[in-house]
Formats: sequence, C-alpha cells, structure tokens
Amino acid sequence: MTALPPHELVEQALQASRADDCVVIVRDSTQANLRWANNTLTTNGVMHQVTATVVSFAATAEGVASGSVTGSAADSDQLLALVEAADAAARNSTPAEDAAELVGGTAVAKDWDEEPGKTSIEVFTDFAPALGDAFGRAAAEARVLYGYVEHDVTSTYLGSTTGLRLRHVQPSGHYGCTAKTADLSSSAWVGGASTDFTDVDPLAMDRTLAQRLGWSGRTVDVPAGRYDCVLPPTAVADLMIYAYWSAGARDAHDGHSVFSARGGGTRIGEPLTTKPVQLFSDPDYLGLEAAPFVTASASSNESSVFDNGLPLERTHWVKDGKLSALLQTRHSAHLTGQPVTPAIDNLVLSVDGGDGDLDALVGGMERGLLLTCLWYIREVDPQTLLLTGLTRDGVYLVEHGEVTGAVNNFRFNESPVDLLSRFSHASATVPGFSREWGDYFPRTAMPALRVPDFNMSTVSQAL
Repeated sequence: MTALPPHELVEQALQASRADDCVVIVRDSTQANLRWANNTLTTNGVMHQVTATVVSFAATAEGVASGSVTGSAADSDQLLALVEAADAAARNSTPAEDAAELVGGTAVAKDWDEEPGKTSIEVFTDFAPALGDAFGRAAAEARVLYGYVEHDVTSTYLGSTTGLRLRHVQPSGHYGCTAKTADLSSSAWVGGASTDFTDVDPLAMDRTLAQRLGWSGRTVDVPAGRYDCVLPPTAVADLMIYAYWSAGARDAHDGHSVFSARGGGTRIGEPLTTKPVQLFSDPDYLGLEAAPFVTASASSNESSVFDNGLPLERTHWVKDGKLSALLQTRHSAHLTGQPVTPAIDNLVLSVDGGDGDLDALVGGMERGLLLTCLWYIREVDPQTLLLTGLTRDGVYLVEHGEVTGAVNNFRFNESPVDLLSRFSHASATVPGFSREWGDYFPRTAMPALRVPDFNMSTVSQAL
C-alpha cells in the first residue's frame, strides 16, 4: 500500500483501533549530517523516517488498562500492525496505576493537515565551504580537525479518539569539533546547538580550538584536590540536565532522590540555595522552542500515556533558590498534592545579577582551573545526587586571571544540587550545549559558574 501523509496515518489508525479509546502519535523525521576527520570531509547523508506510537485503552471492571506499541510506519500495512498489537496489549494488561481521563478537545490545530517539515543537505550550504576554509587554515598551522554536524526536523502529529488533533514541528541541530596537535599529544573541543546552521561559523570554531591548543604549549602536573574552577555553560549543562532528569516527583515522594523530604514527601517549597537561582523550562523560550504539549509513548514515574496532549507552559523548577516543582504526571500530582507539571524539552538556568561571560569569570581568578567539558558522567548516590565523571579535551591552569597552561585530567565527584549553593560567581545565561547529553537534549541555556572548591577526587590518565 502507498504511504499516506502523517495526519492521515493518525486518522487511519484511530479508525482501525477496536479499543475503547486510542491515542496515536506519528513522527516524521528527516536528518542531514556531515562528518570529518584529518581535515577532510569523510561522509555525508540524509535520512527519512516515519514512526508511530499507538496507545490503546481498554476499560475493565477494575479500571482502565493501556497498551503501547511503537514502530516504523512507512505505510498503512505497518501502521495497522501496530494498531492490532496495541489493542491486544491493552486487552491483556492489568488496570493501569496512572489511569486518568484522557485529555479531550474538539479544536483541530490550524496546521493539522500540513505537510511535515523537512531538512536536506542544503542546510549546510554556507557551513560546508567555511568548514573547508577552516580545514585549510588548520592544516597550515599544524592542527588536525575531527567532527560531526547533524540537523533534524521532526514533525509530530498527535490525535486521539477524544478529538485531539495537535501538530508540532521541531528543528534541531548540533555540532562538535575536536582539534588535535599534529603529534596528537593535545586536544580541545567545542560544540553547540543550532536550529538552522546560519549561526554557526566554522572559522570562529577553529579560532577557539587554536587558542586552546596554544594554551597546551605549556603543561603542568596538578594533584587531585579541591580547586577554584570555572565551568563554561557547556559543562554546567552537563550537570544540570542530569539534575533535571532526576527530578521525578514520584521518586522523590517515595524517598528515593535528593528531592525527598526527611520523614516523607518531597522537598517542594524548601530552599536549595540562598542564591537567587532560577531553573525553569518554557516551550516558548526564544531560540529553544519546544513542543507545547505532552507526547508520551509509554508510562513511567515521570510520564503517563494518559497525559498525552496536556498543554505545557513555563514551569519554574527552582525559583529564587527554592524548589518549586518536580516532574509530575497527573497521577504523581495526586499522590504529592502538587500541581501537574510535566516534563518540557528544554532547560534554562539563570542567576539574578549574573553578567559578563566566561572570560570575565576566568579574569577574576587568582589561581584555579578552567574546565572545558565533562564526560562519562554517572550517578554515585541518588540521595545526594552525587555524580562522578571525567574531564576531557582541555583542563587549563589559570594564574592571575590568565590561562598559563594545560594540566592533567581528573575524575570529579560533585552534586549539581550542592553546586547551586556553593558557586561564587555566575555569568549571563547563554545557549550552552551539553557534550555528554546534547544528542538527546540540545535545548539548554546556562551561565558559566565559578565554584571555589570543585572536587577533583583523583588524577585521570585519560588523554
């Protein structure tokens, strides 16, 4: 059978379902990418994928059961197989703990029947020639560049038997480039996010890499210990994203997280820091726009298939230093007695009075370290959200406000929640792409932070 437009796939699936109720989410994605190594483009490609999630609901005497199936939906045959599987899963399931009345609505999105958004290799029309210029300059100055860029446009169509018809087009992209000296003894990395690549300058990217490799001309061995450190927005994003993903209200209510209150319940309403910290998500935040409604392919402690289609709006997770919300489904909100605050696909950290930039924070240090990126981050203790990880591709010694050389790598042990009460200086908030998590969560804006006693627990032999 021939392929149908995404909105027609949704309608066909809803009509085919024999369940009591049904929600269908169709995602149409196109992706373009470039990869390079040794100052030469090595691969490029364009991909197109259509997937569908069918969530069926079956009413029983004991409650409502759900069944969810996700798979390729390139044509009607594949889609109908998903519908049959979801219907069967719902019939054979026990009543769902998170059962709730499905989100209703008769209004159809104005763009419901529009074609999905697309990307193509032409998104790199300006970027690619400039990258070639960067290759030439790097080769002439004995640098070797390696990297990858990706641009994706995903159009999401959500429909239900209650009348919901919602559509959202999400452009996203990211870039990362590593530079090495000719003898491969030193390396540096830069990366960021972009929605269309008109704002990415490969020559500026190479200039930053050249500067950092230049700092590596002098190397200093530094022992483990606590150091005055400056974390750029990228490294702050590495840590704050993990804190956000760990902020499930159900886990906190059950006593399993750093956001659990002593004696039971959550810490919502308690101060996490005396500093004027704001941590929030907003689907309309300029430059970081995200889906304005819930799309849940499966139920978990942080999401519920019964919440599909719930509208999203700016949510403060931390307001004026106080924990003000956690990731809530309607089910967990009932348990905790708090408002419904579902997850949103972006995250912003700001500090009232934060100004200047990364260079200004470095300029104010007498002696300390500049970290450029973190990696291999893992949780050690959920009760304190203690994380461990490694530094990578450039840790630099700062003396009297100037970078004077590169130092060895470290393993660190820190809690992002604890850091919110310990940092001494913050820059203005700017887009900050997480190297560790940015592939999954690219829409973040962060300040650079100066932390006077960042814990470098051991020296790492990683290069």
